[in-house]
Amino acid sequence: MAITGVAAIREDCEICSAPLRPRALRGGGALARCERCGHLLRDLRDSPAAHRDLAYGGEPTLDRIRLDLTYRAMLRAVPGDAPRSVFEVGYGSGSMLRRFLDGGATIAGADPDQLRIGVDPLVVAQGRLSAGSVEDVLRDGADPVDLVYGIHVLEHVLDPVATLAVAFDLARPGGVVQFLTPAGDSDGVRLYGSAWWMLEDPTHVRFFTADSLARAATDAGFVDVVVRRPVLDSLTTDAASAVRRWRPAPRPRGVLASRSVIAAGLASAPLVLAARAVRPTMRPTLHLIARRPR
Repeated sequence: MAITGVAAIREDCEICSAPLRPRALRGGGALARCERCGHLLRDLRDSPAAHRDLAYGGEPTLDRIRLDLTYRAMLRAVPGDAPRSVFEVGYGSGSMLRRFLDGGATIAGADPDQLRIGVDPLVVAQGRLSAGSVEDVLRDGADPVDLVYGIHVLEHVLDPVATLAVAFDLARPGGVVQFLTPAGDSDGVRLYGSAWWMLEDPTHVRFFTADSLARAATDAGFVDVVVRRPVLDSLTTDAASAVRRWRPAPRPRGVLASRSVIAAGLASAPLVLAARAVRPTMRPTLHLIARRPR
């Protein structure tokens, strides 16, 4: 596995520079945890967590539903009218960009093709896309946009601080940035340990906490910084994590490649929603919303 993670090459937090200490995981392995902001860094040699072979481990139908819910949540978080121009960091198949395109926005994005999946042809034809890292975009020239966003991408990038700095430069004055990322301060890390589904992806090299994500956005220059915990994101996380914990087995394509696991996730959704309503830290995702000053 080529990616080992940033924990192997530093002793301080990439967000606040405080010391890192090992955090042991139930089931074996450890993450490096910041003493101040709780930010978690991962090295696959210390935290292999029975990872799958590829970055993508979702299920297409569930992903479409999830993206629809995320699209609506992002629109609600943008003040005023819907954004007329957007830039996606890590656009994947272009499914979210297509939603914005159909809504009348001009679209752009950058993605190094980590998922190795096809991109929507209309997005390719009408979008301004870069097949490289987001840091390359500014060197190539880019128009400022109303909304810069990334959906489960900050946990993958080489340098999240640099990514947020580029997002700042891509947003117009008064423009909004939104990022969704797994919550390193969720109960899932404690309950499931190395079986936590978010650890199945071998390219998840960090996990933000609400504190570390807010700090990173503020340090990048953003204002009106808010970090939410979406109720509906990743509803199958608990079922997938439970199967990984109590039925360990090699799964090169990931646990969600099993129809029985998907069925269990759907059947348990009402209980999961009830638990998340009572205890917000059961929610496995953080949603950053911030604005570039005018």
